[in-house]
Amino acid sequence: MSYAIGFVMEQTLGHVTHYRNLRQWAETDSGLAPEWLEVEFSASDRWERLPGSRSNWTLRASLRARDRVRETLAKKRLDGLFFHTQVTALFSSRLMARIPTVVSLDATPLNVDTVGGAYNHAPSGSRALEALKNTLNQRSFRRARHIITWCDWAKSSLVADYGIEAGKITVIPPGIDLERWRFRGDDGAAVNRPLRLLFVGGDFQRKGGDILLKAFRENLSGRCELDIVTRDPVDAGGLEGVRVHHGLNSNAPALLALYEAADAFVFPTLGDCLPIAVMEAMASGLPVVSTCVGAIGEEVEDGLTGLLVPPGSVEAVSDAVLRMAASPAMRHEMGAAGRSAAEAKFDGARNYRRVISVCRECVNGR
Repeated sequence: MSYAIGFVMEQTLGHVTHYRNLRQWAETDSGLAPEWLEVEFSASDRWERLPGSRSNWTLRASLRARDRVRETLAKKRLDGLFFHTQVTALFSSRLMARIPTVVSLDATPLNVDTVGGAYNHAPSGSRALEALKNTLNQRSFRRARHIITWCDWAKSSLVADYGIEAGKITVIPPGIDLERWRFRGDDGAAVNRPLRLLFVGGDFQRKGGDILLKAFRENLSGRCELDIVTRDPVDAGGLEGVRVHHGLNSNAPALLALYEAADAFVFPTLGDCLPIAVMEAMASGLPVVSTCVGAIGEEVEDGLTGLLVPPGSVEAVSDAVLRMAASPAMRHEMGAAGRSAAEAKFDGARNYRRVISVCRECVNGR
C-alpha cells in the first residue's frame, strides 16, 4: 500500500532545514506518496493583504495552511496529514476530524512564551485573547491522532499545560545526514595557532552573535579566529581574524567546509528551542559552547559534549572558549562524545523513518 500523506510544513527559521531533511528521506520511501504543502512566511495571497492576518504570523500561517490543504484535496485524495508546526494546524480542525493527522512541533506556545523575549515575542496581555489562543491550540492537539515533539521539554508542556495524554506523544528529534557531516576530529593542531571558532545563526542578535563579538573584542582577539555565518548584517568593527559569511544555505558545501575547518562551535543564543545547527556541530565532532535555554540541555551535556553558560554573559562565553583553547585533549574528548551523541539521537535516516512510521500507523488507526 502506498500512503498519500500531505506534509504541511512551516517555512521559517530552522523549520526550513527540518523540511528539507524530512523530504530527503521521505522521497526515498517507495511506500509513501508525499504531497508537500509549504507554508511560506510571505506569499501573494489574501492573507498577506488582510489587515488582521497581515501582522499576525500565527493567524496567517494557519489560514494559509488550511487553503493549501483544501486546494490539494480538491484534486486528490489524502490518506493522512502531517502538520509542522502546530501553528499551521489551528484552523484545520474539521479536516483533522476526518483525516488521520499527526501534529509535529519543536515547542508549545507556552514553551515559546518562556523564551519569547529574545524573539521579540510576548503574550498579548489580553486574558480573552490568550484564552482563545490556548483553546485553539488545545483543540488542535486533541484532534490530532498523534503528536510528535522534538524534545522532552515540549512533551512535558503538552502534558502539564494542555492536558494531553503522554501516550499520545512521541519524542523524535529532527535528524541530519550523519555521513554528510562526518569530518575528522580535533587532532590538537590548534595548539600552535589561534583556535578557529564557528558561529552559525540566521538571526544574529537572537542567537547571541553580539555577545560573541563582544567576547571576541574584549578577550579572544589574537587567541582565536571566528567565522560567522548569518543572514544579517554584522559590524565586526575591523576585528582581525573575524570573517562574515552570507548566503550559505543549509547543507551547502561551503557551510560544511566551515564546520570541517573549525575547532569549536560557539552558539551563545539568547532564545531557542532545539537548534539544528548544534546537532550539525556535534555530528561534525566539534565541542560546543552554548547557553542553557529552551531544550539545548537535551542536546549538549554540560562537561561531556560541551560547555553550557548563562545567556547574555560575555565573561562566561570568554571563559568557556579559553578553557577549550587551553586544552586540546578536552576539545578532542568533547568532540568525540558529541559525535557519539549525534549518532545516538540525531540520525536523520533513523529519525525521519520513525516520523513516517508514525504517520502510517495513524492512517492505519493505531
